Order: sequence, then C-alpha cells, then structure tokens
Amino acid sequence: MAIRTFNLPDPGEGLVEAEIVEWKVAPGDTVKVNDMVLEIETAKSLVELPIPWAGTVKELLVEVGQTIDVGTPIISIDDGKGGDEAPAAPAAGAASGESASGGASEAILVGYGAKAGATARRPRKGSS
Repeated sequence: MAIRTFNLPDPGEGLVEAEIVEWKVAPGDTVKVNDMVLEIETAKSLVELPIPWAGTVKELLVEVGQTIDVGTPIISIDDGKGGDEAPAAPAAGAASGESASGGASEAILVGYGAKAGATARRPRKGSS
C-alpha cells in the first residue's frame, strides 16, 4: 500500500495561510480524484479543496479551526497501490499530464501543471 500525503496548496493571490473550516471526509472514507475533501477559509474567501488522488482516507493531519501555512501536510491517502510512501508532490512528468506508468495522459487539477499553449516571446529588437 502506498500512502500519499496531500499538502495545503497555494490558494492564490499572495495568501500564505488558511484556516480549516470543515472536513468533508473521515478516516476510512473512499475518495475519487477531484472529490471535495475539506473547506478552508482564507483572508478573502471560503474555498473547497479537491483531492488529486483516488483511494482511502488514512488520516486527517490537521484539526478543524487550525490555521496552517501553505505546504503543510493536511491529509494522507492510501491509494491501494503497492510500494513505499509516495512523494507529496507529483513528478515532473505527472505535471504535464503524463502518467508514470505507461506515459498515458491523465486528468490534472485545474491550476496545476504546465500552461497549455504557452509560448516564449521573441526578444525585443534594439533601437538604432
């Protein structure tokens, strides 16, 4: 069994912390990719966070009411796959949608991964 740990993602707009308002899952619950697992409150809004993996909730690592920094581990998931503990962040190939097993494309959470259609700008021409 591989245990994956999900860290509090950056909620954007320069915010560096959030308060845990409500857990929508409990240890032992089964979750699918992009299921909403908790609600956080930032200085600007209430946000529901989806989980990036499917599996069984192993442990809730923070309590309701706690204010935590971005990057703090918040939940661990048993993905049901063999192997040792998996890294919290996806590998470089996974960020582009490529699966570690076989190279097939898989869904990525909105806001994660490489920007589609991003191109480099040409350098400015010097003035004469």
